[in-house]
Amino acid sequence: MEFKGLKPINYGGREVWPLVEGGKGVSATNHASSGAWAAAGGIGTVSAVNADSYDADGNPIPQLYHGATRKDRHQELIDYAIAGAVEQVRRAYDIANGQGAININVLWEMGGAQQVLEGVLEKTKGMVTGVTCGAGMPYKLAEIAARFNVNYLPIISSGRAFRALWKRSYHKVADLMAAVVYEDPWLAGGHNGLSNAEDPTKPEDPYPRVKAVRDVMRAEGISDDVPIVMAGGVWYLREWNDWIDNPELGQIAFQFGTRPLLTHESPIPQQWKDMLRTLNEGDVLLHKFSPTGFYSSAVRNPFLRSLEARSERQIPYSRVEAGEHTVQLDVGVKGKNFWVTPKDLERARSWAAQGHTEALKTPDDTVVFVSAEERALIRQDQADCMGCLSHCGFSSWKDHDDYTTGRLADPRSFCIQKTLQDIAHGGDVDQNLAFAGHAAYRFKQDPFYSNNFTPTVKQLVDRILTGD
Repeated sequence: MEFKGLKPINYGGREVWPLVEGGKGVSATNHASSGAWAAAGGIGTVSAVNADSYDADGNPIPQLYHGATRKDRHQELIDYAIAGAVEQVRRAYDIANGQGAININVLWEMGGAQQVLEGVLEKTKGMVTGVTCGAGMPYKLAEIAARFNVNYLPIISSGRAFRALWKRSYHKVADLMAAVVYEDPWLAGGHNGLSNAEDPTKPEDPYPRVKAVRDVMRAEGISDDVPIVMAGGVWYLREWNDWIDNPELGQIAFQFGTRPLLTHESPIPQQWKDMLRTLNEGDVLLHKFSPTGFYSSAVRNPFLRSLEARSERQIPYSRVEAGEHTVQLDVGVKGKNFWVTPKDLERARSWAAQGHTEALKTPDDTVVFVSAEERALIRQDQADCMGCLSHCGFSSWKDHDDYTTGRLADPRSFCIQKTLQDIAHGGDVDQNLAFAGHAAYRFKQDPFYSNNFTPTVKQLVDRILTGD
C-alpha cells in the first residue's frame, strides 16, 4: 500500500510536522538533538531530568554532591537540575531558529519535580512550547502549565489513566492540553505505565488501546484536532499507514525515542551508539528492577543480567520456626532468627560457596546473596543517595514529609541516578543501565544505517517523512 504521507499540524501557533522527539531521561536528549529536530520542522524535546550545565570551555560540569545529609544533597540536585535544563532550553531554542517547537520532558516521579519544572519555566519564558510529563499521575501539571501559559502533554498508557487525570484536574485547564501522549507499555523504552491489570509478558495491540483513549477524550468533549501521540515501537511510518487520517482515531502524531539516539547530533557517547547497531530482537528487556517501582525497558546487557542473577539468588525466611521453615540459615547472616526451608538452606550454601557470601534483607522478608564486593558497592550507593526520585525503593528516600518511605532499602534494585549519569558521560555501556525501545534491533536491519551510516537529525526526519 502506498504511504499516505503526513500533513503538518498547528502546534503552539505554528505549523509543524506531527513528529515528536522523545525526551530521553538523563542527558540522552539535549539541546543539540532537540534543537535540530525542531529546526527540521518537528517538535524537539529537551530532557529536563538532571540536564547538563557547561563550563566556560563548553564541557559538561560534573554533578558532584557535597551536602552531609540526603536533604542537603537533594537541594543541590534541584539546583543542578534547574540550571542544566534552563541552559539546554536556551541552546535548543537558538538552534531551532524559529522553526518547529521545543518541548521539555519531566518525570513526575523525579525528586523535586514540581520545583524543577517551575524553576525552569520561570527562566525560559517564551522558549518552551509544551511540557510532556509521565511516570506517575501528574495531577498538578495542568495548574503549573496555566501559571506559566505553556501547553502540557500528559503521558499515559491507557484510557483509564487519562480519564482519572482529566476528571481530577485537566478539565479545568482544557485549552492548554495540546496533545495526549500514549506511551505503549510493551514497546516504549525507559519507564512505562504498565498497570497491575496488565501482563508484562502479554503485549496488547496498541490500536484498540489508542482508540479507547480517543473514546474517553470524545466523551469528555475534547476535539479530534487534539492529537494523540503514538509513542513506543514507531520505526517506519508506512507501518502505521492505517492510523493516518483515520476517523476512528482522530489526529495522530508520532513520537520517536529510539531512532534519534543514532544521529550526529545525539549526545550519547560513541560506544553506546555502536552498541545499538549490534542488538537483536529480544535484546531489550521489560523488567522491574527500577527503584521507581515502575516497569521499564532497557538493553539486556551484563548490568541488567547481573540484577536478574542477584534476584535469582533469593530465598524467603521466617523470624521463627514455622511451617516448612524448619532450619536455621547458617551462611550470609549474623544471628539465629533466620528460618528457611531445608532446600533453600542448600541453595544458600551453594551460593556462598560460589563467593556470594553476604545475605542482604529485602523489604519482602527475603534475603538475596551477593559477594562482599557487591555488598560494599550497594551500601555505598545507598549512603550516597541524593534524592533523585520522589520515592526510591533502593535507598528508602522520599522527597517530602519525613523523607523516608518507611520501607527497608531494597538491595535488588540500584542507584538509577548514578548509572544514567555514567552511561551518558562515557561510562561502560555493558556495566550501566542502557534504556532503549523494543524496536532498537531494527538499527541492524534497516538499510538506512548500513555501512555504518549515521544520519544528521535533518536526514533522519526527511527519511521518516518518506515512510521509511
